[in-house]
Amino acid sequence: MPTLAHVTRISLKNILLPTDFSPTSSNALPFARKLAEIYGSAVLLTHVIPTEPHRQVVMDRVPAEDNQVWQEAQHKLEEFKRNPCLADIPCQQLLDRGDLADVIPEMIDDHSVDLVVLGTHGRRGVSKMVLGSGAEKIYRSAGCPVLTVGPSAQAKDWALRRILCPVDLAEHCEPALLYALSLAEENQSEFIVLQAVPMVPWQHRLSVEQENRSRLEDLIPEQAKDWCTPQFLIRWEHPAEAILKAADERQAELIVMGVHKARAAGWAAHLPWPVASEVVSRARCPVLTVRV
Repeated sequence: MPTLAHVTRISLKNILLPTDFSPTSSNALPFARKLAEIYGSAVLLTHVIPTEPHRQVVMDRVPAEDNQVWQEAQHKLEEFKRNPCLADIPCQQLLDRGDLADVIPEMIDDHSVDLVVLGTHGRRGVSKMVLGSGAEKIYRSAGCPVLTVGPSAQAKDWALRRILCPVDLAEHCEPALLYALSLAEENQSEFIVLQAVPMVPWQHRLSVEQENRSRLEDLIPEQAKDWCTPQFLIRWEHPAEAILKAADERQAELIVMGVHKARAAGWAAHLPWPVASEVVSRARCPVLTVRV
């Protein structure tokens, strides 16, 4: 496998933060703020009012109850903006109506969004994510990386001192790896690359580990070796368990993983559902997913 291209510094000018006004949404605020401070970003607070299919709008007149729903959402969005965590951070409010799968991508394009930050309940995977099943729509439709904050993520003193990047050598892992390397370079982070190789008999593990470690080392651009010494991990658990254990043992403060919009071969085909949702629901740090 050839070495990756050179590392390009990422820019996070605009961070989109969808909210349903729940405490779970507020849990994502400290992470959005920290990234906004590091990258000089503006935070775009957004709420999408779902469309009720049974309701008809006749002759462009909006029913009074619809207008009330809009005004209430606008008021809640203004209250959310006054959260102390957003003090001194440039903020803009975005309110729209429709299906998340349509509205969020439009907002990302219209406002040049570089990152979506999303909170999740994480109780029972995707069905309990903030915004309900709509979170899956955001994952699948967002054309930019998504940082998901699970219920176990620790916000106190959060920084990017250690970044864990799980990869699958059988898949196209370049986008996620280069994104993670850029974050690591910008923040002078420890950088840990993980490959999960489940169901390998113990007598073959040494040779499998040597082969995979060599292939992982070949992935790192030469320029990255000037400022960091990547750590390479080979684990024998299934992907979600391998990622969670490695993150805990290495005290990772961010997990960066590639996800596919559509199904593909290999264990990456199960990302983000259910592997990524399992990682998000249990990880003690945020999980950043990059489309590959």
